[in-house]
Amino acid sequence: MSSSRYIIGVDVGGTFTDVFFLDEANQRIAIAKVPSTRGDQSIGFIAGLKQGAPDFKTIATVVHGTTVGTNALLERKVAKTGVITTIGFRDVLEMRRRDRPQTWGLNGSFTPVVPRDLRLEVDERVLADGSVHTPVDVAQVKAAAQQLLDAGCEAACVFFINSYANDVNENAAVAAVRSLWPNAHVTASAELLPEIREFERASTASLNAALQPVVGGYLDKLDKSLRAGGFAGQLLIVQSNGGVMSVETANKLPVRTALSGPAAGVIACAHLAREAGFPNVITGDMGGTSFDVSLIANGESALAAQTAIDFGMVVRTPMIEITTIGAGGGSIAGVDASGLLQVGPQSAGSDPGPVCYGLREIGANEDELGPTVTDANVALGRINADRPIGGKLKRLDVEAAKVSILKHVGVPLKLDVMAAAEAMLRVANAKMAGAVRLVSIERGHDPKKFAYMPFGGGGALHVCAMMREVGVTTGVVPRYPGVTSALGCVIADMRHDGVRTLNTALDDLDIAAVAALIEQRGKAGRAALATAEVAFERIEESIEFDMLYAGQTHTIAVPVAADALSRAGLRAAFERVYQKAFGRLLPGIAIRVLNLRTAVTGKRRKFDLGLLSPQDGKAAKDCRIGERKVWHQGREHSAPVYERLSLAVGESVAGPALFEQSDTTIWLEPGMTARVDSYGNLVISV
Repeated sequence: MSSSRYIIGVDVGGTFTDVFFLDEANQRIAIAKVPSTRGDQSIGFIAGLKQGAPDFKTIATVVHGTTVGTNALLERKVAKTGVITTIGFRDVLEMRRRDRPQTWGLNGSFTPVVPRDLRLEVDERVLADGSVHTPVDVAQVKAAAQQLLDAGCEAACVFFINSYANDVNENAAVAAVRSLWPNAHVTASAELLPEIREFERASTASLNAALQPVVGGYLDKLDKSLRAGGFAGQLLIVQSNGGVMSVETANKLPVRTALSGPAAGVIACAHLAREAGFPNVITGDMGGTSFDVSLIANGESALAAQTAIDFGMVVRTPMIEITTIGAGGGSIAGVDASGLLQVGPQSAGSDPGPVCYGLREIGANEDELGPTVTDANVALGRINADRPIGGKLKRLDVEAAKVSILKHVGVPLKLDVMAAAEAMLRVANAKMAGAVRLVSIERGHDPKKFAYMPFGGGGALHVCAMMREVGVTTGVVPRYPGVTSALGCVIADMRHDGVRTLNTALDDLDIAAVAALIEQRGKAGRAALATAEVAFERIEESIEFDMLYAGQTHTIAVPVAADALSRAGLRAAFERVYQKAFGRLLPGIAIRVLNLRTAVTGKRRKFDLGLLSPQDGKAAKDCRIGERKVWHQGREHSAPVYERLSLAVGESVAGPALFEQSDTTIWLEPGMTARVDSYGNLVISV
């Protein structure tokens, strides 16, 4: 056997840090799941690596999906940041799109990441056609930068109103700021997003600046810890678009790490499902804090041009479409003032965690935090109290979970403990099913034509309930559902996106100029790929235009092949996409081209998924390791327990049954059947 050479994927979640090890030299895989360490996630990260690769010199590449940026934005724990902008536009961040936190609400509040006293104005003006009306006053910019430094700002954002059309003023201002600024945390809006629409650009640029010290500090600390342990390979970071980037790029563009962990999971599911013969799947990532849903059609995940991390915090950068709700294993249940049972969005996280963890201090947080979804699963017998995942605890406290469920849910609703626990799961399942319907039915997709693929530590416990709730007829549980996002880190390609506003009528579009711009973007993307020093099987380039009819506000994304780059080709592509989306065209109305989007993707070599197949599988009867009483739909069932990873390909088990493995537990309801396919997936059917 040759010496090991590892490619390792690491996904840091709110509760657990998941690690997937691929030993390329010996064609072996392994997994690890360790508790996440709040305050300094690099500690849990390093602990996870040591579980499978104690000698860091054997590690060739580490690919990391991180929640540091997302959590910092959600918790508002970002760096103190200042904005320098065009006179008259300091309140763009606060005005947003004049939207409200609740669609039907009559009131609501929003506090920008950058307060008004740190948003300073300077004289400059570029018109929408790119002509310079007023040159920037560099001395005024330097005075504003010094004022921000004196106020204690760690990062700065320069946002000029029409810099997407001509960035000469903004570039001069950025150079002036950087000449004074003591660190590299200065973001130029036109460098980051040279695209029309001021709020989205201002929001993305200011959030990027606010994240630079946070994400950069974390990645620098992580890199130093790895190097100190002997690591000499490449550290790559997963982007929200499902691709990966270098640490250097991540430090410069940390806003692109938003939702990177869930994005990696969707990439893994798309690849696994496609290879297993399921091109259409709905994914459900149930971790300790949240439930993330995405839809994959024809083997491809959908990309959105922007997302809102929280109300008013818009990030405009390509990212995999993911709908997130607060319904994880740690989501807390309780009865509100109106007598209704609520589950989430508040979460117990990993510390103190669910009641059954036994980590809550009596008198401090025992009373204020109610039982969680995990507590309900433990009380109902679906989780083995003697075999908790993650290695944090030796045993779960079932009785403590039942006491809390009865106190916080049972007594207020006049239910016994088992009925209360089932009620908690029904509410959680209904919330999750609503998210699934949002990405499927409400977007014109029939769920019955899709398979449901759960992942995350808790997803497989609810797979059958989700199938029943939504009407999906097939469930596909991956070989290692609890570390699917970490697996996605290993699979993800490297990708660089670019955008440029054109804002012209299709009939006036200069095709030669656009072709030159595409070539320029392609060269820049390839150069960025080269800096990562990663071997690629091939490099692919894609082109997409944001187009609309004259007078419309919202655009549609129109992919175009390079050989169809002509006005006629663009018109045909636009009409094809528009007809499919809306069922009709608008003849006689001019077509406009708003933005050009380019993507350069370095395709990394995928490992053989046959490694996920059971190597020495056994018959189901030989994998049975016990039996457990499980409460389901108002009565007790006797469910055999199987060692899931030992089941041979082709083995089939009828419910009720439980399947246990180190990273998750699978609950197979009565009336459903599970079969092991050639990639180690557990395929569930009604």
